Amino acid sequence: MSTSDDITPIRKQYLEIKRQYPDTILFFRLGDFYETFDQDAETTSRELDIVLTSRNVAKGTRIPMAGIPHHAVENYLARLIERGYHVAICEQVGDQPTRGLFPRKVVRVVTPGTVIEPGLLPADANNYLASVFVQEGQAGVAYVDITSGEFAATELSGEDIHALVRTELARLRPAETLVPEGLAPANELPGHLTSWAAWRFEAGRCQETLLKHFQAASLDGFGLKGSPLAVRAAGAILQYLAETQPSALTLLTSLSTYHLSEFMTLDAATRRNLELTETIRSGVLHGSLLGELDRAVTSMGKRLIRQWVSKPLLDAGQIDERQEGVAYFVREGLLRAELRLALKPLGDLERLTTRVVSGSAQPRDLVGLRSTLAVY
Repeated sequence: MSTSDDITPIRKQYLEIKRQYPDTILFFRLGDFYETFDQDAETTSRELDIVLTSRNVAKGTRIPMAGIPHHAVENYLARLIERGYHVAICEQVGDQPTRGLFPRKVVRVVTPGTVIEPGLLPADANNYLASVFVQEGQAGVAYVDITSGEFAATELSGEDIHALVRTELARLRPAETLVPEGLAPANELPGHLTSWAAWRFEAGRCQETLLKHFQAASLDGFGLKGSPLAVRAAGAILQYLAETQPSALTLLTSLSTYHLSEFMTLDAATRRNLELTETIRSGVLHGSLLGELDRAVTSMGKRLIRQWVSKPLLDAGQIDERQEGVAYFVREGLLRAELRLALKPLGDLERLTTRVVSGSAQPRDLVGLRSTLAVY
């Protein structure tokens, strides 16, 4: 068996980084490829149906290895994320090697709720990362879409708190939900769940995280006064993003609070039977209420209409205001046609901005951003 002195420098570097991300598949950049090793390589080879090879790391010692081309990483990432895996992207940093070895570091951890690649995101729906903290008949729920900067939180209470949480998650349909280890009924919650250390949800820590992020002296101005569980859910999300997608934090400039009394609460069965966003028979958009109502010509508009359909208003004033807006454009047919024509070529500014800020923008993204801004 080889000792630590026997293995190659690149192997030592890999093992040091891997120890920091034990629960992820580590994509380790080597030239034009992302390489995976050991158990990660076996998992990657199996899940992506790619060739499993081996690499010499010490005298007489070879390890499993599987690589994917750098230019095609988005397609492979999509398949792993769909299966619930977390992937750490490790890049080469700097232009000069140190003692013959380029420094490398993990620039982000891709999880179902933190993806920003266009090919991994539905254009007409939000990609929410949610967080849930349940305690003594109450619950804090927070959610964020890092591709748009939307960040909101609420606090729930009721006799069947777990049913209320499930109902709210059925409305949000998050791509990923954070739950504290051992402190939430994870087996009862829908979607992809990520268990996180319970201390990450500690009240003081979460409050301090929020105050520091927003550079505020108090959280009262955000509507969080008297909502300690909402604070814990929201604070946990910020900590999670700081570790997985730190560049996204710059887009979160505000936090809104909401109450279930502001809109009609519908459980998962009711939403399914009403066919709000998909049909019962085939689970597709066409034939659902949203499919009939959605005539938006931009991705941002499509996501907004989906939010409206998922949150039926209860306030008569707000309902009247929305109806007046619809009636205006029904009457002004020529203006409506001109506005649709002007909106149609616009790019998805929300998501283009995210990719620019995160440093992952491609040339086509920059061209799209330039073309959209030129319209204004």
